[in-house]
Amino acid sequence: MSKHILYTFRRCPYAIRARMALAYANITCELRELILKDKPQDMLKQSPKGTVPVLITADGTVIDESLDVMQWALQQNDPEHWLTDQANSLHLIQNFDKNFKPLLDRYKYADRHPDLSESEHREATLDMITSLDQRLNQNKYLLDQQQRFADVAIFPFIRQYAFVDKAWFDQMPFVHLQKWLENQLKHPLFLKVMPKYKLYNDGFSYSFPDGQTLQKPQMN
Repeated sequence: MSKHILYTFRRCPYAIRARMALAYANITCELRELILKDKPQDMLKQSPKGTVPVLITADGTVIDESLDVMQWALQQNDPEHWLTDQANSLHLIQNFDKNFKPLLDRYKYADRHPDLSESEHREATLDMITSLDQRLNQNKYLLDQQQRFADVAIFPFIRQYAFVDKAWFDQMPFVHLQKWLENQLKHPLFLKVMPKYKLYNDGFSYSFPDGQTLQKPQMN
C-alpha cells in the first residue's frame, strides 16, 4: 500500500472530527465515502466492527477509533499545538463521549426511546451543556484561549445537538457555547472537510483533503 486510506461517512460526528484532524495535519488520504446500510466489504475485512472512521495507514496499520485517528494525525503534524494539555483534553473528551453522547442519541432519536418525551430527553442533557457554556465563559475555547484537541473532538456532537431543534437552541441562554459553535461552523477547516462525495461502492474515491476525484479506486 502506497497511500493512507480513509473510510468515512460525511455526517457522522466521529468521522467529522477525524477528518478535521487529518486535514489540519495536512495528511493526504484516499477518501472512500460510504453509507452505513451498505458498507464496503474491503473495509469490513480490515475492521469487522463496521463503524467509521477507519484509517488504514500506508504501512497497513488499521486505526478504527476516531480519537486514535486524531491522535495519530496530530503526532505526525501539529502546527498550532492542539495537543497542548493533552491529558485535560482527553479527560474532557472521554467524559463527554461516555456521558453526553448517549443522552444526545436519546434526544435526537426520541421516537426510539418513548419512555420519555423529547423535551424530557433534552432536559437530561442540560447539565453538561451548561458546563460547557460555563467553561467558555472563562476562556475563548474549552481549555484556554486557543483551539485544542478537545474543541475539535467535541464540536461535531454539539453541532448535532444544536440542529435537533436549532430554534430552541438559539433562544437558550448558552451565549458562550452558541458563539463558540458559530465560530466552529464557519471555520475554514470544518468547511474543507464537508463536501458531498459520491459513494465508494458506486466506484468513486477522492484525494483528501483536496477533493480531487481519483480515476479508479485503489482496491485492496
